[in-house]
Amino acid sequence: MIPFLNLQEINLICRQEMIEACTRVIDSGWYIAGNELSRFEAAFAEYCSTNHCIGVANGLDALTLTLRAWKELGKLKEGDEVIVPANTYIASILAITENRLTPVLVEPDEATFNLCPRKAEAAITSRTRAILPVHLYGQLADMPALLDIAERHNLLVLEDSAQAHGASIGGRKAGNWGDASGFSFYPGKNLGALGDAGAITTSDDELATTLRALRNYGSHEKYKNLYQGVNSRLDEIQAAMLSVKLKYLDEQTARRREIARLYLEGIDNPAIQLPQCTNEEQHVWHLFVIRCEQRAALQQHLSECGVQTLIHYPLPPHQQQAYPQWNSMNRPLTERIHQEVLSLPIGPTLTVEDATLVIEACNQFRAGSQQ
Repeated sequence: MIPFLNLQEINLICRQEMIEACTRVIDSGWYIAGNELSRFEAAFAEYCSTNHCIGVANGLDALTLTLRAWKELGKLKEGDEVIVPANTYIASILAITENRLTPVLVEPDEATFNLCPRKAEAAITSRTRAILPVHLYGQLADMPALLDIAERHNLLVLEDSAQAHGASIGGRKAGNWGDASGFSFYPGKNLGALGDAGAITTSDDELATTLRALRNYGSHEKYKNLYQGVNSRLDEIQAAMLSVKLKYLDEQTARRREIARLYLEGIDNPAIQLPQCTNEEQHVWHLFVIRCEQRAALQQHLSECGVQTLIHYPLPPHQQQAYPQWNSMNRPLTERIHQEVLSLPIGPTLTVEDATLVIEACNQFRAGSQQ
């Protein structure tokens, strides 16, 4: 079976370095908010070309705390509207509702799966205060267009960069477009820790100062609390692992792009709709997501051919039980996308031979026939 993603093989690339880094942390006797965190925050801020990186416990907290910080700074208030793509993973929505803000679910651009600037601008009302574009599957949203809209309407922009480490437009990376950006370092991400981890990037000094307090019980100074904060800290072990793996990110992204090119050039089946990418640097191929009207049959066929696939994601947020008030909402494009998407294996350790087998299996699928 060709695995969807082989984390053991990926971590084997830098296993010895990670062991040495872990040993360094263990021997230091300092496990929270120490040198490893400072080292990684500086390295990742430099990678994204931002002034600040604030490590937090996970990607959801990165988004939630940024919106919370803007509330503390008086830039947002309860009930304000935040425009967000309707087809995103639920975490993007949870960050908004956790802050008692109002998500405005906008249909995506069908070609890229990302937030459509035209539809986003049409959804703006007198209560809109922010846009939360999600760089879904590893492809940057149309940030130049979205920033133009935000500037004209005086809106904050919070990037959800959980799947887009290193994606760029004109050399400007994810994490450096909006007023702030939330990253996830969940193990399966392109830059993945060995557990939950996340970070916020920004060049706003005031926002960074507020976030550093909020993640640490609301405290700027030990035992003095300015805010009713939370405990959401990126610990030393995970920071050390990420510092090691960051050195390999661009090389591994190049490998993902090579596999994606093989798929794009090799899969030729009218029943399968391939993803679209406007330019190579814009996409880091966290996921290679195809569409098929007969998804269940295709997934079964690929499994029988020895290819593991996953579905990202079976249900859109507005159809989840967590949000019963939205269950009757009509988002036809989003709903169709969630019924048809299927993710093929992709990763920095996938071989050309494996990719060729995936291509052959996809091309052998016959829609409407018994496989």
